[in-house]
Amino acid sequence: MTDYFEVHARDGAARVGELRLEEPRSTPALVDHVLEDAGSLWSAERGVPEGDDSRLTVLPHRGFPGGTADEVKESFAVEYPDVDYPSVAVVSSDHADDHGTDAYAVSDVQSITGHGAALVEAVVEAREAIPTDTALYFSGVATPRNVAVLAYAGVDLFDETAAVVRGTEGRYLTTDDAYFLEDLEELPCACSACQQPREEFTREDCVEHNVNALEAELGIVRRRIRDGRLRDYVEGQARQDQWLTAAMRGFDSQWGYLEERTPILRDAQIDAATEDTLRRVEIQRYADRVTTRYRNRFDNPLVLVPCSAAKPYSESQSHRQFHDAIQFRAHLVSMTSPIGVVPQELETTYPAQHYDTVVTGRWSEDEKRFVSQVLERYLERNEYPEIIAHVPDEGYRDIVERVEAELDLDITYTVEEHPTDTESLANLQRALSGELKYSKREREHNTVRAIADYLLGDGAGDDLFEDIRTTSRYPKIQVRDRDETQLATMVPQYGTLSFTLEGAKLWVDSDAPTKRVEIDGFVPHGSVLAPGVVDADEEIRVGDEVVVEGPKAFGVGRAEMFGREMAESTRGIACEIRHVEEK
Repeated sequence: MTDYFEVHARDGAARVGELRLEEPRSTPALVDHVLEDAGSLWSAERGVPEGDDSRLTVLPHRGFPGGTADEVKESFAVEYPDVDYPSVAVVSSDHADDHGTDAYAVSDVQSITGHGAALVEAVVEAREAIPTDTALYFSGVATPRNVAVLAYAGVDLFDETAAVVRGTEGRYLTTDDAYFLEDLEELPCACSACQQPREEFTREDCVEHNVNALEAELGIVRRRIRDGRLRDYVEGQARQDQWLTAAMRGFDSQWGYLEERTPILRDAQIDAATEDTLRRVEIQRYADRVTTRYRNRFDNPLVLVPCSAAKPYSESQSHRQFHDAIQFRAHLVSMTSPIGVVPQELETTYPAQHYDTVVTGRWSEDEKRFVSQVLERYLERNEYPEIIAHVPDEGYRDIVERVEAELDLDITYTVEEHPTDTESLANLQRALSGELKYSKREREHNTVRAIADYLLGDGAGDDLFEDIRTTSRYPKIQVRDRDETQLATMVPQYGTLSFTLEGAKLWVDSDAPTKRVEIDGFVPHGSVLAPGVVDADEEIRVGDEVVVEGPKAFGVGRAEMFGREMAESTRGIACEIRHVEEK
């Protein structure tokens, strides 16, 4: 709980925040010039310092290095005073606790830096123990090469120590390596410290350059977080050091930690440039929801088709040819790496239309394994009278044949040379001969129900929209009840649903899982700030549709924090309100 730190933007565990001093600083940031250390209690007894709003004060502390016995930590634990200025408590990663300060410095960072699994464990333990609206401080470890991964992990504050020490030792730091000065024939940087001949460049200049490089990297990190694209950057940056790659992959295995903090939608495109993309939260979440929440409602055969470069797929030239051949006589599901499988109703739902991938014409074994697992789970959940695979040989057919053998299916293959050649399309048409078309009404109703399932939970579409009418054209479908009252609108940008007040009331009264934010006794206008939140559903994620209710108001809007963060935070916007009425 803090008065001096506020989060403004989130990208997974990474945040752009504001250290609210007399001269505010955007984080992740270096804090050397605003930090004052009141000193260690190991060396002397120390009184409570006279801090003020101009600096961040580290309260008197006892730091425990890695490997310190638990009984020692417990015996010498510090009780931090309650102060009315920006303050920092020093904690060990495995014994962190809420001390009411604005930031927490982890004392054992030196022992975990360089070890991927140890970093993951330390950050997750510390972050889960301290309030969500406080800053995490790693001292003495940040370099231009590792700071992006540390920020991605959830660290907010750093210092110049490591950069200064390396420079004093004659180590020239860049985002990809640390060079000995004597090995450099030229200076590969254009910062102010490097604007001189190499032979005149001293170790003092090297210190200045290292700090400049670290500051510049933090600027890139903040920009990437604001754009929602830090992960794309980290996938490349982590390659500069093996322990950083191990750390990134270790965080991917921490599903609860990252998933809670990762928005369900964003404007940024996912660049699927490495196989690590398969392990991203957005990808795994989509695959999980498609195979545990989505349910096919068509009675027609299934046609599996390849994805397209154009998004959404239905607007691509190849998929238009598929639709001309199918003529609404089958349910279309696209196969793609890194997403897995995409039912036609969810083709606009994030991230199905928000990714781009490297096209080589060859599938890696990891890609085949992932897509085949998703397809297998999808077909175990959804039954079809017939399955037609209109896919090319390379990669796609390998995947389908694996699943066909695993589930003992009988699948019809219709592609000769290429999915869009005349003979292949003719085969697809013949395979569907005699099948009845489904109507536009059925297609639109099934689309809004499928999106409700995906967003809210298994069966939510039927609970909410059993008896509806749809108006407007796809993908801007409006959902109305039989009395013509509008309940929701499809948002084509993200493939989600935006509820009206009447729709929110229907949602609350239905059996569908409700994502509810309980507020205090006021009527919100425009937004609900975190201090006004009494409680919030822990299943809420940034971007979720939420019902907002209190003694004086009922409303609906979109979450700007995850649920636990709403309930814990003392600053920031918890959710934006779209519609509200006074009780």
